[in-house]
Amino acid sequence: MSPQPDPNWLKRHEGFVEIAKRGNVDVLFLGDSITDAWRSFDEKNSRGGKRIFDKEFAPLKTANFGIGGDQTQHVLWRIQNGELDGIKPKVVMLMIGTNNMAAHSAEQIALGVEAIVKEIHKRSPSTKVLLLGIFPRGNKPGAIRDKIKECNRIIAKLDDGGKTVKYLDIGGKFLEPDGTLPPEIMYDYLHLTEKGYQIWADAVKGEIEKLLKG
Repeated sequence: MSPQPDPNWLKRHEGFVEIAKRGNVDVLFLGDSITDAWRSFDEKNSRGGKRIFDKEFAPLKTANFGIGGDQTQHVLWRIQNGELDGIKPKVVMLMIGTNNMAAHSAEQIALGVEAIVKEIHKRSPSTKVLLLGIFPRGNKPGAIRDKIKECNRIIAKLDDGGKTVKYLDIGGKFLEPDGTLPPEIMYDYLHLTEKGYQIWADAVKGEIEKLLKG
């Protein structure tokens, strides 16, 4: 397995390894561009979650190891190559798989997610994983949403009551009653506005705090 063939991607990974070496991380966010954008905010278009992250999650000693474009195999490689060395986070919030949708089956994506969860526990057995269902995408229900639902149905089985894994599907909170995805929440029907990040934060902060308490 090899990383993405992009020097900038490797630089990001190496930066995360350095953060891990410094320690002092209780909560770790792992994922792709949707997770990565917790660190950014575009005021003109009200996109990104940085202001919410700084208020809600930074006080919990949270690090964000999201990289845009990542698929399950990239996150697995990153963990196997130093991103958990030096830290034993109490909680990892993992949301990954949307970038695998074009090339992999729901079953293959779910196996990739399971491999990441196993690798986290291999390197940090005491860590609790808050495993999020893949978020809905696309303006309205269709084939890709069906594939996401099937993948989520499979990965939900990793939940063991929160002893080591807590599964949470918050996707419905982003949708209108008719199943459409409003651009005020996901501006391109995939990536979140600040409003979308607030919905995400409200849905998971209590769960993270519960898992931190043990």
